[in-house]
Amino acid sequence: MLSSLTLFLLLSLALGVVNANTFPTLTSPLGPVINLGYAAYAGNSTSPTGQANSNVTFYGGIPFAQPPVGNLRFRAPQMLDESVVNGGNVPVVDARNWGAACIQQPAMVGIGSEDCLTLNVWKPTNASEGDNLPVVVYMYGGGHYYGTTQGFPMYDWVSQHPTGIIAVSMNYRLNILGFLSGPELQADGDANTGLLDQRAALEWVQRNIAQFGGNPDEVTLDGESAGGASVVMQITAYGGTKGVPFKRAIAQSIGYGYTANASYAEELFQNVTQVIGCPPSGPSTMPCLRSASLGSIVAAINHSPTGRISPVVDGTFMPQLPSRLVSEGAFSPVEFVGGHCSNDGRTFVGGSPSQFVTDADVERLVFKRWPGVNNETIQQAMTLYPSPNATGSPFATQYDRAWTMAQDIIFGCFDWYLEEALLAKGVQNVYAYRWNAPDPTLLAAAPYEGVMHTSDLYFLFDGTNTAPNAGATFTPFNATENLLSKEAISYWTSFASTGSPSTTKTPYSPSWPLFYSNATTRYRMVLSEAQSVGGSGSAVEVYPEVEIERCRFWMGADVTAQTAI
Repeated sequence: MLSSLTLFLLLSLALGVVNANTFPTLTSPLGPVINLGYAAYAGNSTSPTGQANSNVTFYGGIPFAQPPVGNLRFRAPQMLDESVVNGGNVPVVDARNWGAACIQQPAMVGIGSEDCLTLNVWKPTNASEGDNLPVVVYMYGGGHYYGTTQGFPMYDWVSQHPTGIIAVSMNYRLNILGFLSGPELQADGDANTGLLDQRAALEWVQRNIAQFGGNPDEVTLDGESAGGASVVMQITAYGGTKGVPFKRAIAQSIGYGYTANASYAEELFQNVTQVIGCPPSGPSTMPCLRSASLGSIVAAINHSPTGRISPVVDGTFMPQLPSRLVSEGAFSPVEFVGGHCSNDGRTFVGGSPSQFVTDADVERLVFKRWPGVNNETIQQAMTLYPSPNATGSPFATQYDRAWTMAQDIIFGCFDWYLEEALLAKGVQNVYAYRWNAPDPTLLAAAPYEGVMHTSDLYFLFDGTNTAPNAGATFTPFNATENLLSKEAISYWTSFASTGSPSTTKTPYSPSWPLFYSNATTRYRMVLSEAQSVGGSGSAVEVYPEVEIERCRFWMGADVTAQTAI
């Protein structure tokens, strides 16, 4: 029986979208050339350390959709014309660097661009069409209001893999350009254009990755924080009725903010029209927003509450809240790895340890993020997470109580929830993890945060620490950090290439068991830094029942309706 991806490709071939022929070999003094028939790109084969002729070639800033400007602002991405030109004898475009970042929040004119729908590809230098290598596609986080591909280089993922893999990263629209919604916009435009951008990039990969040596039937989607939430939203897209253009998924620290309901989405929309100077409703509203200057758009972004303009239930791409779709089985089954950092919640608890002294402090600071949660649910949560003064409480301080609560709501429960749902759908290759090594740069700045949010990214992406407006720094690893980095990348790329994290793991790493290795116990890998060079600090643990009990509470239908996740 043909897979859905194979059927997609056959249909595309019939429509003349996918290139069935080998195109002319083109050359350029700039670097190795990939010819897609409608366009050709020269890449960069220099390693990050400056070594020429490395085993990886990078192609950056490749458009995957038409520029979303002018009349296409606030609309779904439109496919490029990928018709073969002149038999494939096309000009070679310089693709040796990143494309422009999408406009961030906070925004500045001159930093980032509306014309940002591009992606990057890393391939083994000797890979070519027909090699059918597995593909991993990465989506950045950043709360859906900032994020760029520049902070997440994937050279090591390709360089270290023993049998060959292709890596891709994508830009997608952010803040009001990617997630503004409301009745006026949806009557003359599209909500969730940032999510639609992600889908458009994945569909471009389906049509074109074979020319780089990739296999469109072996695509893994990966993302962290808002990128992890986006992975879930892609899995639940259209309620699972249209399938997905990927086979596997990795969701790291699935990060959900408050999802605006219809009335709040309209309030946010009116705020934007007021700042820009457009009428709040009527036939001229959307044309006015589309013709607004970039300076006006930047002003509206900066006047919007940070992180509140984000994906919404739109009735089509997101027909219901993701939690509801998962509970109803209305999603596409994929092989899956999901997990979170040990102390994700400390980054988002709403204060420092000294600010949490009383029960009232916990209620006020933790639930400020969730205005829809009623008092009854708050009191149930306070009982579920007993006061440090209560006999037998697992929490030494009110801060420990608060950050654990914040972690479970925002980051700690959705991976478990989806893993259980995938088992119920009959998916075999499901794996769980807990990241237990802190980002040393962030730890030095705030020691009380421990294994804080984004710690995993530091090890997966060359010591990265990112910030809005394309800000990124990279810190060299020490010896044991380097071991964990190689171990983690090997687990991730092994899963992407075979469906198991253990197939091409590093020799010193423990085997990673399935989430459901037996009928009654759940397992997860705990990734930790070794104490000395020569081994692994990682180990397998039983998923704690107390954590599962708390997650059953948060993922219950009544509570998820209040937290809107």
